[in-house]
Amino acid sequence: MSTIKIKNKFKNKVANGFPLLTKEMLVNQDQLKQEGDILVAVDERNQFIAKGFQGNQNKGIGWLLTWDSSEEVDQRLFSNRLRAALGRRKSWFTKTNTTAFRVFNGEGDGIGGLTIDYFDGHYLFTWYSEGIYLFRDEILAAFEELSSYKSIYEKKRFDTKGKYLADDDFVRGERPSFPLIIKENGVNFSIYLNDGAMVGVFLDQRDVRRAIRDRFADGKSVLNLFSYTGAFSVFASLGGAVKTTSVDLANRSVAKTIEQFSMNGIDYEAQDILVRDVFRYFDYAVKNNVKFDLVVMDPPSFARSKKHTFSAAKDYKNLMKQAIDVTEDKGMIVASTNAASFNMKKFQRFIDEAFKEKGIRYEILETYSLPEDFMISSSFPEGDYLKVVFVKKK
Repeated sequence: MSTIKIKNKFKNKVANGFPLLTKEMLVNQDQLKQEGDILVAVDERNQFIAKGFQGNQNKGIGWLLTWDSSEEVDQRLFSNRLRAALGRRKSWFTKTNTTAFRVFNGEGDGIGGLTIDYFDGHYLFTWYSEGIYLFRDEILAAFEELSSYKSIYEKKRFDTKGKYLADDDFVRGERPSFPLIIKENGVNFSIYLNDGAMVGVFLDQRDVRRAIRDRFADGKSVLNLFSYTGAFSVFASLGGAVKTTSVDLANRSVAKTIEQFSMNGIDYEAQDILVRDVFRYFDYAVKNNVKFDLVVMDPPSFARSKKHTFSAAKDYKNLMKQAIDVTEDKGMIVASTNAASFNMKKFQRFIDEAFKEKGIRYEILETYSLPEDFMISSSFPEGDYLKVVFVKKK
């Protein structure tokens, strides 16, 4: 256990429940020792503020877990947090048309650096720092006392720069045969818990996919950029899209997208699935006057190809301008980002600047952030990282 002293200018922020510890908050960074150390945060007068643990992520150097001096950072605390989280999702376990959701959302549910996702009886634990991973045995023991399961898998995301540590990922239970077939609002998805860092679908986009299917895709030509496994394209097709075009740089995106289409009885040969750099595709589309009624783009926060480097914080405005060029008049762009480094207000400013620089008027129809199973702490609004804006060209 280590005591860390919080600078006066951060004292109130931390005392009011802000859970993330950063180096700039500390009077003396030499007080930090090693990953997984239990930390007691005090003010400059040595008055208790909170307890947590050291766990280095790209966000900070640790998380605070309790503001009660009598509460220990141990299995009981983890059990209490898990029990509360499971209770908040009670209604989700009874749904039949959606069988995948987030059970535990990091600091939103009281333990920063840990997420737990549910896939039809199978659970995926994702550890975002070596520090939280060192509590793995206590957390798993607490979880087993509270919930039954078919299997448990895990992802370790604390390699250099938060990258995935490759492993078999099986923890316990009975090994299932993959893919798992889960449902989201009645649509089938193939899920792989043992195949790299990602599993086949991003659960946080559930509400956006449903909106596209139910209200915006009918009769439209749809371009899905940074398409991954084609989830947006699947929902657009099921919503009556005339045709979808999915573009992603990863070679395996073709087979994965074909699989998702096939799971839902969609003729994938009637769709376009392209392995291409998105920025080169923009050049091709503009040169050949190819335009779409609906353009969906959900780029990673940072990406690098042979000829392009993309950072959402620096480059989203220009990405938006290119999307405007390939969108029909009165067409729509679904602009999305999971970059936590800026908020919705700034994101909308990128969009506004892009349209103004193109000399085109627009209308924002809808906005989305994280769905309700992705619990957010009122003391840490930064945790609501997802920003999605439905924009119509006028």
